[in-house]
Amino acid sequence: MREKKSKKVAIVLCGSGFKDGSEIHESVLTLLALAESGAESQCFALDEPQHDVVNCLTGEVSAETRIQRVEAARIARGDVRDLRELHAKDFDAFLMPGGFGAAKNLCDYARHGIQAKVHPEVARVLDEFWIAQKPIGAICIAPMILALHFQGKGLTLTLGPSNPELESDLRELGHHPQPCAPGEICRDPAHPIVTTPAYMHDHPRLEEVAKGIRTLTESLLTTP
Repeated sequence: MREKKSKKVAIVLCGSGFKDGSEIHESVLTLLALAESGAESQCFALDEPQHDVVNCLTGEVSAETRIQRVEAARIARGDVRDLRELHAKDFDAFLMPGGFGAAKNLCDYARHGIQAKVHPEVARVLDEFWIAQKPIGAICIAPMILALHFQGKGLTLTLGPSNPELESDLRELGHHPQPCAPGEICRDPAHPIVTTPAYMHDHPRLEEVAKGIRTLTESLLTTP
């Protein structure tokens, strides 16, 4: 009997830290959930400076410069490739953890709201997975990247609890907001897109965040 081939999932990170890069809990829980499901994962990041560097103790912005890929290597234990090397043909699914860096580095929603642009390399990868009809997952604030890039396509996405400002932005971009608890996921009914809120909730329990991410990864891996 032929051995079943493991699914391969590409994970895009954007630094290390919830205020200026990828949220570390979300990133590690994603890697763990995929490993426990028997999937292979590969981390990618832009080989470019972060928008800013923030002291996660004080919230103060530093004058220093840090490279997203170098910082992401802290999470990936050095195994993080340049995002320009990522192509949908090599993977079965694509996943973006959250963290404020997703709204600063992978797009500029943190600065420009619904007038924001998605980084061209992120846009390219999203288009490749969309055209190939391969599953896309997004955690925390990362669904906003999908909302910006796939403007007007009527996606159903979650950004956590009911929030008038965020829900208004999603609607203006032509999508349908769906409030979710930290341990829940939101499946778009028409496209292979799955989102979960994680730390979009204030002070969720770690086990709730883990449940949502585990359920999201299971959904991505079982999508035809």
